[in-house]
Amino acid sequence: MSIVNLEQLNEMHIDVLKEIGNIGAGNAATSLSQMLNTEVDMTVPTVRILDINDAANALGGPENPVIGILAKLYGDIEGIMMFIIEQDFAKTVLSSLLGVNDVNCDRLSDMELSAISEIGNIMISAYTGSISTLSQLAIKTSVPAISVDMVGALLSVPAIEMSSVSDKIIFIQDDFLSNRNDVSANMLLVPSMDSLTRLMQKLGIEL
Repeated sequence: MSIVNLEQLNEMHIDVLKEIGNIGAGNAATSLSQMLNTEVDMTVPTVRILDINDAANALGGPENPVIGILAKLYGDIEGIMMFIIEQDFAKTVLSSLLGVNDVNCDRLSDMELSAISEIGNIMISAYTGSISTLSQLAIKTSVPAISVDMVGALLSVPAIEMSSVSDKIIFIQDDFLSNRNDVSANMLLVPSMDSLTRLMQKLGIEL
């Protein structure tokens, strides 16, 4: 048996995805802590299977301006992963990393874009690394693409890219806690159904 759509996933499958999110969030918190030179803790991640409209609402509504960092997945797991951060978080991180105070997210400099790309790369790698750690599957990622836009426009990308695969996404929400502020980070994962089947089989989970 193989997974045809995400609606087939039961509580056991969701628990596996939560564990992947938990390990990924732990890796991401460690990386953020090192990057920002401050202690970063995390809460237990929330993992949900959502359609695009519900995901938009979970991200503050279709018109909420955010920054999306998208990478394509290759190798044993194929699909796309998008890391979405609030603009206030981007400003805080850029201020910490680059010492800049007046960040305009609509007009990011090359250096600021490079820093955000590195943040996205680290966060996406934290999650793909957790999948690889649990499953021993090899995953490669493309160079992250950055877009500053409203939630609705950003979510049109996975909706179009993966329309033939699924109309739903795996939505992983993590809350990172530091002495500066609390950050809600959202990771969207849209794997091919073959990849998801391969992952569950590799982990010995009944389909």
